[in-house]
Amino acid sequence: MAQFVDWDLAAATAGALGKSGPRVSYAEATEVVSELRRLTDEAAGHVADYTGLRSQVVHPPVRVVDRRDWAATNIAGLREVITPLVSRLSGDKRPGPLTEAVGSRLTGVQAGTVLAYLSGRVLGQYEVFSGDPGQLLLVAPNIVEVERKLGADPRDFRLWVCLHEVTHRTQFTAVPWMRAYFLGEVQAFVDASQGGEHLLERLRRGVATLSDAVKDPESRASVLDIVQTPAQRAVLDRLTALMTLLEGHAEFVMDGVGPQVIPSVESIRAAFNRRRETGNPLEKAIRRLLGVEVKMRQYAEGRKFVHGVVERVGMEGFNKIFGSPLTLPRLDELGDPDAWVARVHGPAATPTAG
Repeated sequence: MAQFVDWDLAAATAGALGKSGPRVSYAEATEVVSELRRLTDEAAGHVADYTGLRSQVVHPPVRVVDRRDWAATNIAGLREVITPLVSRLSGDKRPGPLTEAVGSRLTGVQAGTVLAYLSGRVLGQYEVFSGDPGQLLLVAPNIVEVERKLGADPRDFRLWVCLHEVTHRTQFTAVPWMRAYFLGEVQAFVDASQGGEHLLERLRRGVATLSDAVKDPESRASVLDIVQTPAQRAVLDRLTALMTLLEGHAEFVMDGVGPQVIPSVESIRAAFNRRRETGNPLEKAIRRLLGVEVKMRQYAEGRKFVHGVVERVGMEGFNKIFGSPLTLPRLDELGDPDAWVARVHGPAATPTAG
C-alpha cells in the first residue's frame, strides 16, 4: 500500500522541533497535572448542569500531556484516518520505490514541522480520530505558559480552559452520532474529489504550504487550494457550519458558567481576547493558513448564534440542535437564528417583530 506520510519521521520531527515548556519544578508539574484532572471533573458537573447534556457513552479520563505527547497523539489519530483514505484513493497502487520513499519522508518532515508549531500553542483538544468516542487532552505546559503571560489566577484560568474543552467532550459523548457524522463528512470530502492521485498531490502541497509558512511568514499560499470541486465546497460548508456551532457552543457555555464559579473570569476573557487578536507576523501567517483566523470568527459567530437560539427557545429548545444531522444549522442559518428556530421548532416558535 502506498504511504502518504512517513509517520514515524513526522513524530520524530515534531519531537525534535517542539519547544520546551515553561520552567517548573517536579513538584509544581505534579500539582498542575493533579489540579487539571480535578478541575476537569468539576467542569464536567458545571457543563452538565448548565447545558442539560449528559454523556451517553463511557469515555476515557482526561489525559494531561506535554507538547511531545500531544503531537504524538495527533499523529496517531491522523494515521488512523489518512492511511485507509490514501489506500482507497490510490487503489493500493504503489508508486516507484524512490518516489514513495522521498515523497513520504518529505511529507513526514513537513507534517512534523506543523505539529511542532501547534504543540506549543494548543491548550486543549477533544481528539476524535484515534478512537471512539474520542479523548480529551489538556496540554499542561501551554496552559501554564499562557496563564503566566496573562497574569491570570492559575486556578481560575485552568477551570476556564477546562469548561471549554469539557464542553467539546460533552458534544461528542452526549450526542453519540456526532463523531461518526464528522468522520463521514471527512470521507465525503475525499469522495467528492476529482481523481484520487490528483487529490493526493494536492494534499501533499497543502502540507507543504503549512510547513513553508512556519518557516516563511511571507508565504501567501492557502491550504484551501486543495478544495477543487463544487461537491467538496458543499461538504466544506457543512463542516464549517458544524465547527462554528461546536466552537460557539463551547464559548457560550464557558462564558455562561464562568461568572458563577470563576471570580476573575472577566479579566481572563479580556486578556485572552487581546492575546487572540495580537501576534507576530509568523503567528498571523500561520493563523491564516491553518484557518485559525476563520476559527476566531467561528468563536464569535457561533457564540452569537447559540445565544440567539437560547434567547428564543431556551436551553432545552436549543438542545434539539443535537437531535440528528438534519437539525444541525445550515451555513446560512448561523447568521439568522430565527431561520433555524422556524425550521426546527416551527414558525410559531419564532418571535414576530412588534
